[in-house]
Amino acid sequence: MFDRPQVGDKAIIVSLDFNDLNHHESTDEIIQLSISAGFEVSDVVDSKRQTPDAKLFIGSGKADELLLIKDETDASTIIFNHELTASQERNLEKLLSLRVYDRTALILFIFAQRAKSYEGKLQVELAHLAHLSSRLTRGWSHLERQKGGIGVRGGPGEKQIELDRRMIGIRIKQLKEKLRKLDKQRGMQRRARKRSNVLSISIVGYTNAGKSTLFNYLTHEKILAENKLFATLDTTSRKLFLEEGHSVVVSDTVGFIKSLPTTLIEAFKSTLEEATDSDLLIHVVDISNTNKAEQIIQVDKILKEIKAHEIPQLLVLNQIDKIDIKSGYDRDEYGSINRIQLSAKTGNGIEFLKKAIVEFSQKQKNQRNGQYA
Repeated sequence: MFDRPQVGDKAIIVSLDFNDLNHHESTDEIIQLSISAGFEVSDVVDSKRQTPDAKLFIGSGKADELLLIKDETDASTIIFNHELTASQERNLEKLLSLRVYDRTALILFIFAQRAKSYEGKLQVELAHLAHLSSRLTRGWSHLERQKGGIGVRGGPGEKQIELDRRMIGIRIKQLKEKLRKLDKQRGMQRRARKRSNVLSISIVGYTNAGKSTLFNYLTHEKILAENKLFATLDTTSRKLFLEEGHSVVVSDTVGFIKSLPTTLIEAFKSTLEEATDSDLLIHVVDISNTNKAEQIIQVDKILKEIKAHEIPQLLVLNQIDKIDIKSGYDRDEYGSINRIQLSAKTGNGIEFLKKAIVEFSQKQKNQRNGQYA
């Protein structure tokens, strides 16, 4: 019904407050997601509501308001900071004559824009089809027409929705098989690193916390590091020489976000397993972000979901250059460095991170040799 959005298309953001303590931060995030996707945010509709409207999510009054805003701003898209049902999405598009994206669809759209590698594109397509198949099961009545014929077009009397679902299922199976083969190759590489006793480190964190900037500074690489949410999706691994006897492999991983769609977590599991198989996680946090405590909770929640929550972590409070505080580090009750303040942009405090990695590497070697630090 609608053309694909173009960079610069105007969008109206809808973010309703259902008594959410982090509503304002969540609204700011959906605005940043929309900008990262290339939309020009023309207006933000922000109001309180007890429960979603079953038909339109926002209710008829707000829908009328959106019609007025649409005429005033010439917007072509409406973006919801919420999950919509298939029928709500369809009803809104019909009433407003606008493209409608809910939070999951917007994140999927951004991932489709950012995926560069063959594996990344397969993962995004798998996540998109998994999301689409869930919409097919919930009320696409316009697909309930009958299809006659045989073969690819379906058996006699097969409904279009059944044919679409079957074809999506076939493609999902193909994608999973391709990703399984790629995951097998990745697993062989990880096992080779284990056999060589090379310490494996993954950089994790909330999207836009500065993971790629830190990776670039450590490894002298030039992977994309923009001030955008989900600027990079593909995992990149490089060997890092720290000092005599201490070399590690560092991997930059996809950023996390609140309510990361389960279809994306499932599709990106092979990539996220890079973190699962690591010896150490560097958890990067934007220290200047007012919502950093909630972001830490969200990252830990996803790490638990992919079964990486028991791996030792170094908490790196990044972007100290934004709030003008000193670099430094803290130790836990066992004497290990567990928290570092630095700037990946300027390099201030990077030496403390390297010191922490070397100490961790030495402890790992001592344990392998039956010694104790």
